[in-house]
Amino acid sequence: MAEISIDLEGVSLCYRLAKQRIPSLKEYAIHFMRGALSYEKLWALRDVELRVRKGETLGIVGRNGAGKSTLLKVISRVLKPTRGSATINGRLAPILELGSGFDHELIGIENVYLNALLLGHSKREIAAKVDEIVDFSGLGDFIRAPLRNYSSGMQARLGFSVATAWVPDILILDEILGVGDATFTEKCEERIQRFHDAGTTVLLVSHSNGAIVKNCTRCLWLDDGVIRADGGSEEVFDLYTRQHGTDPGEHAGGRRPVPSA
Repeated sequence: MAEISIDLEGVSLCYRLAKQRIPSLKEYAIHFMRGALSYEKLWALRDVELRVRKGETLGIVGRNGAGKSTLLKVISRVLKPTRGSATINGRLAPILELGSGFDHELIGIENVYLNALLLGHSKREIAAKVDEIVDFSGLGDFIRAPLRNYSSGMQARLGFSVATAWVPDILILDEILGVGDATFTEKCEERIQRFHDAGTTVLLVSHSNGAIVKNCTRCLWLDDGVIRADGGSEEVFDLYTRQHGTDPGEHAGGRRPVPSA
């Protein structure tokens, strides 16, 4: 059996949402002392079973609020599951959302060092790669401008350039390919393919058929925190599109197999 990079067993995650709107810390303390705080549960993930092999490129699709970003945060060890276990083998390079790991008051080059340090690289390692990172980002003189002046696409370019300057064991991308221009997207896809050839496991969340089918060997459809389909990229994305993200049929285990052609 091929080496397993990601192994999720019965993973569920529940958020506790306050029912009352508490406008200040003082009122929150008063409600807390009186035992008057009440919460409702929101299950973002439900009994997710997932194994991803080393070198596999997995696309993840689903409507907004389906649990895609929560799943990536569990895999990235940002969130701990309420139930179940998540075993991750290898060094992670996650890009979970625009601006994560950045300081908007620092200039671009300073954010290169900050973001790379947070990913676990030493200052010496960063110094050896900084010119390559700046060149790949294509930001030019903007690398010396404060990040608050960057567009979302420029932030995505910088984040991707830093995270992929080193070949990680597991690369996690949350809607990154959809915010850059066509030229940079092509460069990203070429780098993803190079990582795939080198044995890197890649997880890609996208609403784009082209991004999923072109870059991914396998696709997962997540709906209401449950895996609805898991199989070939084109088949699963087509099923997801035709059903508009709704449940096409309830199965006892929550997962609907991809129909054969």
